[in-house]
Amino acid sequence: MPRHIEQKALLYVDGVNVSFDGFKALNNLSLIMKPGEMQAIIGPNGAGKTTMMDVITGKIRPDSGTVLFRDDIDLTRYDEAAIAKLGIGRKFQKPSVIESLTIFENLELALSGQRGVFQSLFFKLTADQAGRIDEIMALVKLEDRRDTLAGSLSHGQKQWLEIGMLLIQDPDVLLIDEPAAGMTDAETARTAELFRDLAKKYSLVVVEHDMEFIEALDCRVTVLHEGSVLAEGSLAQVKANQKVVEVYLGR
Repeated sequence: MPRHIEQKALLYVDGVNVSFDGFKALNNLSLIMKPGEMQAIIGPNGAGKTTMMDVITGKIRPDSGTVLFRDDIDLTRYDEAAIAKLGIGRKFQKPSVIESLTIFENLELALSGQRGVFQSLFFKLTADQAGRIDEIMALVKLEDRRDTLAGSLSHGQKQWLEIGMLLIQDPDVLLIDEPAAGMTDAETARTAELFRDLAKKYSLVVVEHDMEFIEALDCRVTVLHEGSVLAEGSLAQVKANQKVVEVYLGR
């Protein structure tokens, strides 16, 4: 049964179907995200997690269904670049920072938007723009590495920098794919702390497999299976769900 649109839903996905050569990647997928919410998405490989993010960010168009942003913006009518400008930022699993530039220069490049690399590096920042970069560096806990080349950062620090590069574009929603993968235990704990801080201002959708990391996020969890929502609730609630245990956690 279709869900009713709740007032001021930030993301509203209803009855979305996506097929690839007969394989149903999303099968009547429906979910709602409210402003100021952090939500973790879990599920076995092939559950539809990446396809869901591809649909929301305009990388692929669904065969059918509704995908709305801020109540009435039909995301299926926009491409990836336009959706990013609307306020939906996406971070892939592998960091895509420019390793030959410093942390500050990577953030400056992200702030400059449509200008090319050469133009961006010689663009004179205003005091407000420089202050914004300083603010973001502090937020992602890299303020003491301002002039460090991105190539010399640890894997976790590169992830934080890329999150900063998304934040500096002031999105409403961040879609983040497996941020804890490849991190040390200390980096994972620090990333969970960062996300809890970010959730005070931004809405986050975090796709992850690391149960300890998800527990540290302390947020609502949605379990996908075969392209549909299997269960939703706190991590304790979904871990106690027998269907979730059978298809995912018990493997």
